[in-house]
Amino acid sequence: MLERHERAAAERLNPDAFEYVVTGGGEELSLRDASDAWRRFRLRPHVLRDVSSVRTDTEVLGLRLRAPILVAPMATHVLAHGEAELETARGVRRAQTSMVVATRASRRIEEIASRLSAPWWFQVYVVRDRTLTEALVRRAAAAGASALALTGDTPLLGRKPRQSFPPFTEDMLFANFGEHIDPAMEQGKRFRSIDQDPTITLDTIGWLHRVSGLPVLVKGVLRADDAAQCVEHGAAGIIVSNHGARQLDRSVASADALRDVAATVGDRVPVLVDGGIRSGVDVLIALALGARAVLIGRPVLWALATDGANGVASMLEALVDDLVHVMSLAGVTCIEEITPDLLA
Repeated sequence: MLERHERAAAERLNPDAFEYVVTGGGEELSLRDASDAWRRFRLRPHVLRDVSSVRTDTEVLGLRLRAPILVAPMATHVLAHGEAELETARGVRRAQTSMVVATRASRRIEEIASRLSAPWWFQVYVVRDRTLTEALVRRAAAAGASALALTGDTPLLGRKPRQSFPPFTEDMLFANFGEHIDPAMEQGKRFRSIDQDPTITLDTIGWLHRVSGLPVLVKGVLRADDAAQCVEHGAAGIIVSNHGARQLDRSVASADALRDVAATVGDRVPVLVDGGIRSGVDVLIALALGARAVLIGRPVLWALATDGANGVASMLEALVDDLVHVMSLAGVTCIEEITPDLLA
């Protein structure tokens, strides 16, 4: 149901910006599989249930949500709208949900936070200059972030043959790093200082918690054994994700990895999922597979490009309405009733 936003955005966005957002890694096999994987599941709905009142509210790590749907972390929203993440945050607030603010946001953390009413999370790329990461997570905590989401699947960027060149300016990339970097530093060194740090390990989870005082989720997990090790090293949650199929091509789809991860650690920490979720029935299936909530990525940028905050809010509200509709048809009246036995 969200694909129409992509078609509308294609008519409005700069072609280079549109290409950057839609592109996947490698041959884009994982990208093509992302949404199809959700469509392979089938449901066994209940019958003769009173569904005159359906509730979607839930709680995840202290976030009280109108529905189990959050906005995923994505870089440089300014590619889609001049007000960038500030406009996204306004839409998120109107939709009564929350967002994960990205390390490479194109507006300052504090400005974005001031537009949000609910608690929010901060996504962390650990960069080569660890003092920069330390400064950012402390700022995020001071600005009101209630958790960190450590991206664990991108020690370096995946290759994207279809993408010519990312349409970034230095201002976009350094919106949050700039104040912590010597302006006299040579440009090449500045860029290298914010490259992803390939030396991150499981111990990075504890380091981030000590630096920030916040719970740390790990994002980018596709294996149950990795999820278990992350939890053993202090992770407060797991986000099943293949990074929007933008990094390692032929990675398993999030939909296909979710069940095993949730079965392994879901009784200890909340498990969330992103990747290819485009309808209320996709959300329902994700919850039945063991997710506590889902995150929505590209459709947020499409909606932002087409109608700013109003577009973001209406897209998220339409997804919640669609979830209510399919819950009613499945014979469930609250999130707690969405259980694995709904799946065939």
